[in-house]
Amino acid sequence: MKVVLSSNPYRDRGLRAALEARDILERAGAQTVLCLPFQPRKGDRLELPRREKLTALEEELPSADLLICFGGDGTILHAARDATLHDIPILGVNMGSMGFMAELERSELSMLACLPGGNFSIEERMMLDVRVRRGNKELLSDLALNDAVISKGSMARVAELEVLADDMEVASVMGDGVIVATPTGSTAYSMSAGGPIVEPTSKCLIFTPVCAHQLAARAMVLDANRRVTVRVPRTMRKYLFLSVDGGKAVRLGGGDRVEITCASRFTRLVRLTGRSFYQIINQKLGGISP
Repeated sequence: MKVVLSSNPYRDRGLRAALEARDILERAGAQTVLCLPFQPRKGDRLELPRREKLTALEEELPSADLLICFGGDGTILHAARDATLHDIPILGVNMGSMGFMAELERSELSMLACLPGGNFSIEERMMLDVRVRRGNKELLSDLALNDAVISKGSMARVAELEVLADDMEVASVMGDGVIVATPTGSTAYSMSAGGPIVEPTSKCLIFTPVCAHQLAARAMVLDANRRVTVRVPRTMRKYLFLSVDGGKAVRLGGGDRVEITCASRFTRLVRLTGRSFYQIINQKLGGISP
């Protein structure tokens, strides 16, 4: 078994957790390689092991059997698209604050010894297929594990957006924007904006308005087979922005459409501990109020 260890150097100082995991896995018979999940920012002084070889993640993924990410949920989200395209399961080790998608905490690294023997299960999570269209042209195609967010950015005035499901109007929103999330993303920005918490293995689309200037604006849970279209009115003079899984914002103009459907691919997450979603919610959020 070849395991790629991808560690966020801002969270895992000196890659100490990744190096400890490497020792555990190699003693159990696995082959390992060390990678950084992204290119560090210029000028940052990172504590990295000098004598360790760090290879490029995109070079190692095609031949990998498993990817282990060390960091917060953002680190897992960053890796999810490429790992999914190569059909590689992901195991997250939480080095952040929340870590909803992480299977292990930093103190549980010893459980990695189970991996080379195949003593683990795989949980599939639905993803979103996100496309931006301007007239008949497709400007962007991307995958999201958490959400697609259309927002006004720093613009002072409210955003006006039309939301449709299979060409039927769902809502006309005036506010800061809208979120279309997966069940996995229901505990992220969507929850903070008042959206529902949904079991992550469910199959549905979650539409959540952000700071809507309307009493009737409510979050909605839609069937996974729907095609959700968020349309910027042609009369909109200011630019709006689309961010997929918290990535770099894409500028949207009047008449642009963001079309979102359930993707044909699934993110595969490794499960080792047997902890349920409800246990995680109680641990991370302090319980769900009735």
